[in-house]
Amino acid sequence: MAKILIADDEASLRDALGIILRQVGYEVRMATDGAQAVELFMRERPDLVVLDVMMPRLSGFEVCEALRAISPDVPLLMLSAKGAVDDRRNGLRAGADDYVVKPFDDEELLLRIEALLRRREQAAGAAATSPKMVPTTIGNLTIDPLRCEVRVDDETVALTPKEFQILSLMADNPGRVFTRDDLIEALWGQEYENSNISIPVYIRRIRMKIEPDPSNPVHLKTVWRFGYRLE
Repeated sequence: MAKILIADDEASLRDALGIILRQVGYEVRMATDGAQAVELFMRERPDLVVLDVMMPRLSGFEVCEALRAISPDVPLLMLSAKGAVDDRRNGLRAGADDYVVKPFDDEELLLRIEALLRRREQAAGAAATSPKMVPTTIGNLTIDPLRCEVRVDDETVALTPKEFQILSLMADNPGRVFTRDDLIEALWGQEYENSNISIPVYIRRIRMKIEPDPSNPVHLKTVWRFGYRLE
């Protein structure tokens, strides 16, 4: 079953939600404030996030925006005691996929979660059967998956197959932060166990080929303590 992250500073509601979700088979992770929610999301990579609006350190709106920057496709469901139209509008503008007002019906909440997860699964299936085969341009960088070619300022640069796969994967998800484990799982799987080349080495080699100043990258950025993103 899917892994769900609950972020709410109200312990009684957080625990109640955990019981409801675990009873139907979901794996649950819990955060007590907005900053912890972002940290847990980066570490656990849940399939769906349930966010309270009013939380310490970071509000639900701020967390929503942060998670959208990290993973544009993760389903986000916001919970709030406020049902005003403006609050709903702010939640959706921040990137939420759905907005539920407290108190809520347990069965309705589960149905909404199921619908969001089903929608994500369908989108992922469609993407898997229809791979992106058009060039992606990010600034002066162009990644062409059909030609397996990378160009910087219209000049072709020579990447190894694995270097190209890393860059192409990140180009398909610009702005998303990829952890070391994300890259290993997507491109190597168990094969990586027999490799003596580290992800930082691959990143350094790619930067040497696409960045005007590899020590101060413009495109392939390091997100301290988390991973890498292409922008």
